[in-house]
Amino acid sequence: MARCCEVCGKGTQMGNAVETRGKAKYLGGVGTKVTGITRRKFKPNLQRVKVTTMGGENRTMRVCSRCLRSGAVRKLVRRKPFDLPKEIKAKAT
Repeated sequence: MARCCEVCGKGTQMGNAVETRGKAKYLGGVGTKVTGITRRKFKPNLQRVKVTTMGGENRTMRVCSRCLRSGAVRKLVRRKPFDLPKEIKAKAT
């Protein structure tokens, strides 16, 4: 299974790791210099989550944290929410 989100398709991206050396000019130095540039990977923050799909079935998916936070997926309800008995509800109203 590839390292990508099953909802939005976000996957690994490539970028640069920039190594610098020296003291910044505003701190009294002669300025920072780039001493090395190497390739690196930016990996998505994937979480393995039990999700209720549109069809009503429950399954495990690998979902990125952005999809979880935005509500793109609906997490599985493990326990029914707390509900008051009918007698107590009648007394409260």
